[in-house]
Amino acid sequence: MSGVVDVLNPYSLKSIGSVQTRSWGEIERMLSAAQDLHRDRDGWLPAFKRVEILKETARLMSGRAEELAFLIANEGGKPLVDAHVEVKRAVDGVELCVHEIAQMAGREIPMDLTEAGAGRVAFTRREPIGVVVAASAFNHPLNLIVHQVAPAVATGCPVIVKPALDTPLSCKAFVDILHQAGLPADWCYFAPCQNDVAENLITDPRVGFFSFIGSAQVGWMLRSKLAPGTRCALEHGGVAPVIVDKTADIDVMIPSLIKGGFYHSGQVCVSVQRVFAPTGSAAGIARKLADAAAELTVGDATDPDVDCGPLIRPAEVDRVEKWVDEAVEGGAKLLTGGMRLGPTTYAPTVLLNPPADARVSKAEVFGPVVCVYGYDTLDDAYQVANNLPFAFQAAVFTKNLDTAMQAIQRLDATAVMVNDHTAFRVDWMPFAGRRQSGYNTGGIGYTMHDMTQDKMAVIKI
Repeated sequence: MSGVVDVLNPYSLKSIGSVQTRSWGEIERMLSAAQDLHRDRDGWLPAFKRVEILKETARLMSGRAEELAFLIANEGGKPLVDAHVEVKRAVDGVELCVHEIAQMAGREIPMDLTEAGAGRVAFTRREPIGVVVAASAFNHPLNLIVHQVAPAVATGCPVIVKPALDTPLSCKAFVDILHQAGLPADWCYFAPCQNDVAENLITDPRVGFFSFIGSAQVGWMLRSKLAPGTRCALEHGGVAPVIVDKTADIDVMIPSLIKGGFYHSGQVCVSVQRVFAPTGSAAGIARKLADAAAELTVGDATDPDVDCGPLIRPAEVDRVEKWVDEAVEGGAKLLTGGMRLGPTTYAPTVLLNPPADARVSKAEVFGPVVCVYGYDTLDDAYQVANNLPFAFQAAVFTKNLDTAMQAIQRLDATAVMVNDHTAFRVDWMPFAGRRQSGYNTGGIGYTMHDMTQDKMAVIKI
């Protein structure tokens, strides 16, 4: 059944707009039309046309940057200063797609390496994989959509995008801009829908590629139900570890950890969560973090003076409060925060030495909570950092090159940041989780590669 979903400002819980959800019948018609486009090989959009559309898309987005930033803050709760950064990244991502189109070249395959292949010439080309279905998350409501949808447009894949129902307005704005830029309507469908309809769409055999950003529980469940032949990429969360070496410059490190831990109130898949410091200095480092966290301003993300906005839903505040209370009852020392400030806000929180079996120690908090733990040896720190089924980005702070290289070797992560926080990212780098944290690799160029497939031609001469 179709219906109307009210979109709320997550701080005030007041309606800021609405979207019409789609029924399975409507989605099925979109899917059929998208499949027809892909099957009509003579009708594929040529590269120059895709370049024109994406260049115009970037231009239109730049002209609406203020509006888009306010929309991100208003529907998603990301502070306005960070929302402006997200818009800039989104524009850069579209422009990066334009650059990557020129890199979608095949290669020559040598054939005369054996007698059997002699007298032949062979080469490959990249072709669009088919219909792309993108299901996205709420926490970067414009840039995540760009990372999932713009590569599909760039590679010539028809795409159907299902936004998070908490934050569909930024997605709709981007799809509208694509159409305004010249993309024919059937090549990109905005398809907000309920979960049962989304599952029907995702698991349909007409889907060539499924892109998912969200919870591990949902992502792995959906992957298990994909039709034979459907490729996919899953981006889930982590419980990001930071190793602090005895040589680290603490005063330089603290602002970095504050940004990495409390950016978007911790609602980031690679947010700083577990900080491991030498036992003798862990309490002092935790106190410095707590003092800095206590200075952060919490409130409505559309207020330019706010550092930390609300959590996306009141139920998330309930969950974070429960997890923190559980850790404190288990022996963690609460240094700052540890309380709700309103129906949708929770104070930036720093905990010292939570129990290993507390949920803040073993699961992704996805809230404004940073935990500090003491360690006796670096080997102990690596062992604890690696002992979870999640592995995404990690970090080490040190002035010692040997320690930096050792951490790069020892930490089980897809990326190790040296003297920077775990949430660092630029949009052209590979971005991926290991084990339960994800499957396949994100990043504009990597996604475009996944959305295409090789075709080889062998010519007998």
